[in-house]
Amino acid sequence: QVQLVESGGGLVQAGGSLRLSCAASGRTFSRRAMGWFRQAPGKERVFVATISRNGAYTYYVDSVKGRFTITRDNAKNTVYLQMNSLKPEDTAVYFCAAPMGASYSGSDYYTGADDYGYWGQGTQVTVSS
Repeated sequence: QVQLVESGGGLVQAGGSLRLSCAASGRTFSRRAMGWFRQAPGKERVFVATISRNGAYTYYVDSVKGRFTITRDNAKNTVYLQMNSLKPEDTAVYFCAAPMGASYSGSDYYTGADDYGYWGQGTQVTVSS
């Protein structure tokens, strides 16, 4: 069982920055790829970013490339999402996610919501224009 707790959301003006954190319970964090998703009001949950278990491989949705950075600290069981140059369209609830099992390869990462079995409660990010 993995529990995920997000923090760091808030209200920021367009062009500003926020750093989201996701703290994971358990001793298997370092063996799992991790992901961030977001859900805007009235819309489906969508993929934002993912990182391999060793942190060497990352992948982003096109709309955040060059603005968002996903990192992890396996010693702290924490994954981060640094968000810069925020836009009003980034407004959403952001969710951290972990797959049900460990990654087979250190280069594995996952972009589909169906690849993940554990989810945090979400943290609200609101970007004002």
